[in-house]
Amino acid sequence: QVQLVESGGGLVQAGGSLRLSCATSGRTSSTYAMGWFRQAPGKEREFVAAINWNGIRTYYADFVKGRFTISRNNVANTVYLQMHSLQPEDTAVYYCASGSYGTNPAEYLYWGQGTQVTVSS
Repeated sequence: QVQLVESGGGLVQAGGSLRLSCATSGRTSSTYAMGWFRQAPGKEREFVAAINWNGIRTYYADFVKGRFTISRNNVANTVYLQMHSLQPEDTAVYYCASGSYGTNPAEYLYWGQGTQVTVSS
């Protein structure tokens, strides 16, 4: 069993930055790939970024390339999502997930409770 707890969300003006954190716990948490997803009101959950177990491979959705960076610290058991140049359309609940390295939510076994990101114009 892996537990995930997100933090770092909040309200920011357009063009601003936020860093989300996802604290992981569980005996094998560092061996899983990690992903960030987001879900806006009335929309389906969508893939944002993924990182493999040792941080060597990363993959991003086209709409965040060049603005967001995913990273992980397996000693600290934490995954990060650094977000720059935020826009109102980035407003959503952001979730971290643990599982296989991929873009489909079904590939991830464990999910956090989510953290709200709101970008004002």
